[in-house]
Amino acid sequence: MSWTRPAALRAQVQKLWERGDLLAGVVTGEPLFPRRLTLRGPSSQEMTDRFDAVRAWIGELRAMPHCRVEMREFRHRLFGTNAVPQEVWIDTLDDALAIVGKRREASRFGGLLEATRACQPELLAWLAKRPLRALELAEEWRRLLDIVAWLQRHPRPGVYLRQVDIPGVHSKFIEAQRGVLGELLDLALPPAAIDPSAAGVSQFARRYGFRDKPQRIRFRLLDRRHALLAGDPEQDLTLDARSFARIDPQVERVFITENEINFLAFPAVPHSLILFGAGYGFEMLREAAWLSRCRIHYWGDIDTHGFAILDQLRAHFADVESFLMDRATLLAFATQWGEEDRQTLRDLPRLNAEEGALYDDLRDNRLRRNLRLEQERIGFGWVEAALAGLDASAPEAL
Repeated sequence: MSWTRPAALRAQVQKLWERGDLLAGVVTGEPLFPRRLTLRGPSSQEMTDRFDAVRAWIGELRAMPHCRVEMREFRHRLFGTNAVPQEVWIDTLDDALAIVGKRREASRFGGLLEATRACQPELLAWLAKRPLRALELAEEWRRLLDIVAWLQRHPRPGVYLRQVDIPGVHSKFIEAQRGVLGELLDLALPPAAIDPSAAGVSQFARRYGFRDKPQRIRFRLLDRRHALLAGDPEQDLTLDARSFARIDPQVERVFITENEINFLAFPAVPHSLILFGAGYGFEMLREAAWLSRCRIHYWGDIDTHGFAILDQLRAHFADVESFLMDRATLLAFATQWGEEDRQTLRDLPRLNAEEGALYDDLRDNRLRRNLRLEQERIGFGWVEAALAGLDASAPEAL
């Protein structure tokens, strides 16, 4: 029996709430009511064959509060003239809110709307678009408005988030709310206060003119003839990205590894240095123009994410060579195989044919399910042999 029951009518109103339509109308003034709900009733044959069930159904609908049921006449040869529901209407927003039990939430939203209209009318469009998100942020809304107002008074402030001085607002709050703040600021600030080339939560500071914590690059010189600090045999250094771009150590080969122990234990190599890897973030290397003169070798795990990182690195440095990320290395250390928690499955167009074939075998689980060989499980004798096979530009002993 597919007749529309009160629960189905409530579900239609609930859908209006979940889409944000009920609250959006409060912001825009767009009339939503009176609103007719979808109603499916019994056929003429069903009213004849199941008269008692039809009468019970009519009683259910007419007993449903906060809605108006319009009836039509139905004449039956045995039961005479009867009134049958033809349409169900919700006449007011308050009725709709009562049906879904959201009067309290709507009242809270009204407070957010009043505060926003009073001090940041530019954000009314956001409230209309994302009213339920605004309700989730009800406790923080006033602070969010204060931050927007502060940036309107101090466009592109050139300070760290920690230096923002707003009563009741700390830098951790701003950092935690960067996503929604970005949406609000894009509406409330003039175009000149926004850097359109910086997008996403990670570039919030640059987009709105804050100073960002310097990105730091850790590296080791693998040839003491290129030492930057006299008398320091280790040459394990960390610099901000801008300083790293300016040093130009005159090396010819750069290795990148994701494992700290491999970074620390990496053997001496003529005219070379090694970077402690950046995972999926290589933007900080872009300013170092001298890297374009070097042969760059990337050493990552032999798994789908390792190849994805290699593919991304080649978006910045197209000629990067993989190091120990080949099938021979994988098979040589089969006893050390592990399992990747969650594979990446997207196509990687910057892999060469050999790398691409191995990547396909890994993501398609042709060798073993979620197979990975972590780089730290490769024996150092194998590493040294691979280094010896490279065409070193300066073969003399260190």
